[in-house]
Amino acid sequence: MPYCPTALVTYAQLVEKLDAIGAEEKEVNIRNKLARGKFTAAFLLQCLAALGTQTLHLG
Repeated sequence: MPYCPTALVTYAQLVEKLDAIGAEEKEVNIRNKLARGKFTAAFLLQCLAALGTQTLHLG
């Protein structure tokens, strides 16, 4: 089963979590975005929200 190793959730779980916050994405699209390393800041923020991230330290 493919998974996102840094977040320890499967792509399917991420799809479900994104759907729960109203951000519809297909598993294949998420896999491609992450593999390419190219996605919008909006997508990043949606993923962080879907994963329940409350604090993000930069720098």
